[in-house]
Amino acid sequence: MTTNRLEVFSDGVLAIIITIMVLELEIPEGNQLYDLLEVLPTFFTYLFSFIYLGIYWNNHHHLWQVVEKLNGRILWANLHLLFWLSLFPFATGWIGNNLFDTVPVALYGGILFMASLAWFILCREIIIFAGISSEPAKAIKDDKKTKISLVLYAFGIGLSFLKPILGCLAYALLAFFWFIPDKRIENLRIKK
Repeated sequence: MTTNRLEVFSDGVLAIIITIMVLELEIPEGNQLYDLLEVLPTFFTYLFSFIYLGIYWNNHHHLWQVVEKLNGRILWANLHLLFWLSLFPFATGWIGNNLFDTVPVALYGGILFMASLAWFILCREIIIFAGISSEPAKAIKDDKKTKISLVLYAFGIGLSFLKPILGCLAYALLAFFWFIPDKRIENLRIKK
């Protein structure tokens, strides 16, 4: 089975997730520039979640550049990732309405943690199916970035119970960490 249908389906799901998030943005009551201040927290959480979804989309796209075939376990692992990403609109709306409150910030971190874990599982399933000496394995086998991220997400969740703004800062740091493109797949493609 080739990856085309999985890529198209995943792109569609991510597009729907982003659409749902933008529809959650409320239109201000007034018509003055200062009326936008009331929706600013929700807008910033939307922007933050949009960046995270963009990071996942970008990495997902790069991943399928080296994967040629897949099996049912990879399909389920991909759906597992999409499930956690589909919770972004809910978490984004809740944290936007309750900015810097402990439980929404911790839940947001929990969803980020689970999405990262799902990404890790997806990559492991690809390596298992393709083989340890395959092109996908060469590109993604030493995934220190995801392992570090899982630890830092867990740390950010813990921080959110002490001081929610610190949890948010940890999540922002991780977004920046992933915003810098992972060159492993691109470097592999250049060598060919």
